[in-house]
Amino acid sequence: MSFTFLQSQINNFSSNLRKYTWQISIVLILLSICLIFLSGCQETVTKNDKIIHLNLWQSINPPSNRDVFDKLVKKFNQIHPDIQVESIFIGQPQLPKILTAVVGNVPPDILAFDAQNTGQFAELGAIQPLDDWLEELPLKSEVIPNLFEELRLNNHIWSIPLYTANLGIFYRPKLFQAAGITETPKTWDELREVAKKLTIDRNGDKRPEQYGMLLPLGKQEWAVFSWFPFLLSTGGDIVKDNRPNLMNQGAIEALQFWKNLMKDGSATLSPPERGYEEDAFVSGRVAMQITGPWTYIMKSNVDYDVFPMPAKVKQASVSATGVMYLMKTTPAREKAARKFLEYVLSEEFQTEWSIGTGFLPVNRKSLESEAYQQFMSKQPVLKVFMEQMSGAGSRPIIAGYSRLSDSLGRAIEATLLGESPEKALKAAQERLELIWDGN
Repeated sequence: MSFTFLQSQINNFSSNLRKYTWQISIVLILLSICLIFLSGCQETVTKNDKIIHLNLWQSINPPSNRDVFDKLVKKFNQIHPDIQVESIFIGQPQLPKILTAVVGNVPPDILAFDAQNTGQFAELGAIQPLDDWLEELPLKSEVIPNLFEELRLNNHIWSIPLYTANLGIFYRPKLFQAAGITETPKTWDELREVAKKLTIDRNGDKRPEQYGMLLPLGKQEWAVFSWFPFLLSTGGDIVKDNRPNLMNQGAIEALQFWKNLMKDGSATLSPPERGYEEDAFVSGRVAMQITGPWTYIMKSNVDYDVFPMPAKVKQASVSATGVMYLMKTTPAREKAARKFLEYVLSEEFQTEWSIGTGFLPVNRKSLESEAYQQFMSKQPVLKVFMEQMSGAGSRPIIAGYSRLSDSLGRAIEATLLGESPEKALKAAQERLELIWDGN
């Protein structure tokens, strides 16, 4: 349904409202009486059956991962007959649905979503801080400590980690071997040289059949996410004192490096907003791709391996952490929802979830478990991502991050299409300064 259609309906409703004010008033009074009556009935039913039914909204993809999650939800329901959680998949557009539910005072009890929305939800008063509960939770000591730092804003922890991972560079060993490359690159300069060697124009038409690397074209979050390890490797940042800070040397250097790959002719661009797709890698059209352990590449039949993100000033990656929020509802429902959050952090949940999806466990006992160690022995590339966890930074979770990401994404796209990093970042910074205080 389009916003234009909604606006026309609102206008029509406003016109009718003026014409039939007294009739509508009577209807509203009757509806209020009915709602009070139904509310009383609902409370009676809940009190009588002593079962608290919780709604959990999630947007877990692909469907195979969703199946793993729903199976684990069913296990929880079997163990806790007095608490029944319903896992509800919300399709696109997700954020408008969530915000509409919050503003309409009909939020879910638990929300599985992206950590980058934390600031917006906290500003709306939609979520509960979890500091006090976590401090009293013995299970907290089992959770990888630095994950909580990513979830901390204004001295409060606002969510728990459902899963984590980070970005590395997948590569085709056979293509490396054919190009005479015996070692994987560890620095930006080495990555640039390797990308050149892997770019092959067999018929001399200046249109290579094979490129060294794939870079994501687009303004949306995937492009920003993929670029972030390069920013962090320079020691740069995009936020200072909770405000956008795009015009810093680190950001310029990181964007210039991507521009250099394009200038060398050793990188090709993905289709717009589809930089996460692996078709070019699987077909051999590109030899290297930035992605994480959730990738289809690990389930394909092609030869592949992974090396850590190369370093500029320091070695760095960026975390991909999915979170769960405790939404503001009622004390009884929130208490029941915290039981489910505790279950999500447990060794049992994390082991089965991580083996089933490819994400890394957030529970250290799960990581050390025999079952997960056996899984890792069959997927040795996971060791690269595990080793990067301690040096993985994160994207901001401040309110207004979506606007910041959009402007930064536009700067990344403009640079890949030929603009200078300085000019692209300056335009993005000026755009943000005009709108930031209205976030």
